[in-house]
Amino acid sequence: MESSPDYATPLTPSSNFGYQAEAPVAAPAPVIPNDPYALPADDVAAIDELGRAYQALRAELGKIIIGQEQVIENLAICLFGRGHALLMGVPGLAKTLLISSLAQTFDLAFNRIQFTPDLMPADITGTDIIQESASSGKREFEFIKGPVFANIVLADEINRAPAKTQSAMLEAMQENKVTVLGHTYTLQPPFFVLATQNPIEQEGTYPLPEAQLDRFMFLIEVGYPSAEEEKRIARETTGAAKGALNKLLNGEKILAFQSLVRRVPVPEHIYDYAVAIVRKTRPNEGDAPAWIKDFVGWGAGPRAVQYLILGAKARAALKGSYLVRMEDIEAVAAPVLSHRVITNFAAESQGMTSKKVVERLIAEMRQ
Repeated sequence: MESSPDYATPLTPSSNFGYQAEAPVAAPAPVIPNDPYALPADDVAAIDELGRAYQALRAELGKIIIGQEQVIENLAICLFGRGHALLMGVPGLAKTLLISSLAQTFDLAFNRIQFTPDLMPADITGTDIIQESASSGKREFEFIKGPVFANIVLADEINRAPAKTQSAMLEAMQENKVTVLGHTYTLQPPFFVLATQNPIEQEGTYPLPEAQLDRFMFLIEVGYPSAEEEKRIARETTGAAKGALNKLLNGEKILAFQSLVRRVPVPEHIYDYAVAIVRKTRPNEGDAPAWIKDFVGWGAGPRAVQYLILGAKARAALKGSYLVRMEDIEAVAAPVLSHRVITNFAAESQGMTSKKVVERLIAEMRQ
């Protein structure tokens, strides 16, 4: 690739980002005096506050979760980038504990859904039941909300539910609403689906359709802890029970941070890079490498470009940067693209996974 201009120079608060290629930053809402959940009027100061909130979140989760720092960072990117996340890992790696602990640090409604083969759509969305009206004495239908009506929904072992149930989750994830017996109900923002999946045991599971996988912003792989972290786990989790975590943010503050993330400027060459890397994953494109045509059946779609940019914006803001840089795109490329690149039999026979395809593609584009 050609050398890119240096965008690493910090911006001053008075510059309002100052990048000419980006559309003008919308004026933030006026600050309400003595409102603890209001962001500073200046976007640079607001990004600094987001960075402090992120560090506080990591410290709070560190009371319960040992290690998994990259997993926590990717979860935070999804949350502030307004996306859903799918955590994949073998049993016992604290996937469910991490999500429930994360929910404790937010002043939001949280529900957990344990997916099973007999789970029906009404078990998730809710249904109408006949109730006797206290005023008229008549029997009337009343809608009883299901567990999906929450701000954070933990979909535990999401691949154990049949296709009919997955379709209900798909509408909620994409449209932020559910439809029950012809009536549509809106899910209040912020709304996140944080799902877990076991990659080993496939008996009694239903592979997630590609359309639903595409709705997840990140596929976050949860690996084994290091030897030192595993020793800490043995020491700290077999003693006295720990107290509840402190609540750090409420819904209004999270929505404000999400809006702030979308205002982070992106240089033009970053857009070009995001489009180029996604188009190279498609074997039918003329600029795809020859080895992509050999190993990949289907490449990533346009939603991958959107999530690359959004993920890079969120990562830049969490790291205290006032615009997106190349390392932000490269850091989020694997979790964005791994579940959107479908490998063929030739790749499987040679141990070429989707993640390895993305890593090789990024390495080649650096040259």
